[in-house]
Amino acid sequence: MWQAEVRVDLGAIRDNVALLRARTSAEVLVAVKADGYGHGMVPSARAALAGGATWLGVATLDEALTLRRAGIDAPVLAWLLSPGLPLHEGVTAGVELSAATPALLDELIAAGHRAGRPARVHLKLDTGLARGGATADEWPVVLEAAAKAQAGGEIEVTGVWSHFACADDPSHESVDRQLAAFHDGLETAERFGITPRYRHIANSAATLTRPDAHFDLVRVGVAAYGLSPIAGDTFGLRPAMTAHARVMLTKRVPAGQGVSYGLTYVTPRETTLAVVPLGYGDGVPRHASNAGPVRIGGTVAPIAGRVCMDQIVVDVGDEPVVAGDVATLFGPGTDGEPTADDWAAATGTINYEIVTRFGSSRVPRHYDGEIAW
Repeated sequence: MWQAEVRVDLGAIRDNVALLRARTSAEVLVAVKADGYGHGMVPSARAALAGGATWLGVATLDEALTLRRAGIDAPVLAWLLSPGLPLHEGVTAGVELSAATPALLDELIAAGHRAGRPARVHLKLDTGLARGGATADEWPVVLEAAAKAQAGGEIEVTGVWSHFACADDPSHESVDRQLAAFHDGLETAERFGITPRYRHIANSAATLTRPDAHFDLVRVGVAAYGLSPIAGDTFGLRPAMTAHARVMLTKRVPAGQGVSYGLTYVTPRETTLAVVPLGYGDGVPRHASNAGPVRIGGTVAPIAGRVCMDQIVVDVGDEPVVAGDVATLFGPGTDGEPTADDWAAATGTINYEIVTRFGSSRVPRHYDGEIAW
């Protein structure tokens, strides 16, 4: 018996990746960072590979090494690397690493010497997101350093990449501008003698809407977990996560009863309140106070009052709810329950954040459709 749980349908992840794979001639990298967007990094990685992904992507070196310790030997790219990390561990494990500065290239050269093999490097160009990556002015300097190191056998440049800022709005003018900047960056790389096997810029949104941005590799994240990056179109994706808990207790209260901290919700009539043992300590956004939709029995109602650390309250009216009934916060939506998109709309955020929050270790994560490995 469980009190609260997150269920993850690994078959949905596998099928979503297969759907995405069918939309491109490029290879598919699935991002499994942040514990697989809350779905569990290692099980999600295995499901993604079963669906046809040939690469996995992570933010940190530790995440990459966790995949290797789990026995996953598929190509892995790690891209968020601060100075001073033990990069030789990644090189030894065959992890491909991103670089955008001569200083980080120097660290990768040293890591390769320590590991006894050259680091495999993806050079990142900032085409307009203004986050990671070398600017257009810095790019030739990075390329010169990389070309010199590659000629000396100290690194192997296997990729050149960038990241879109607004691909979730396919009509945004920045998409074309960034794509043109990426083409220019690739041409500059060729002038320095760098012709990588993998050129990649497409995220989930561009994979679904911009085939001209697919190049050799597409990087899909949220779409692999069944959540669309484009409002109003599911593209046939199937959400993989369901979050629910069993009602802890119910109570009948009169009209005018304030509920939860601050008494920000007041019952408009005599009603039944259901207490559900999930709170912001488990991943429920506090912004869901008086807003987040929950299905209990035959009703869907917003959380009544403030979200607490460990619990929420739902006003179920005259619905015959009793302790032990299941309260579903979100799921695929196929049985009338709210979805992660509904929660994102109610709380002013994105579906990515809703599912990633539920990676809390306090809430058991159970899997359906286990992937043979």
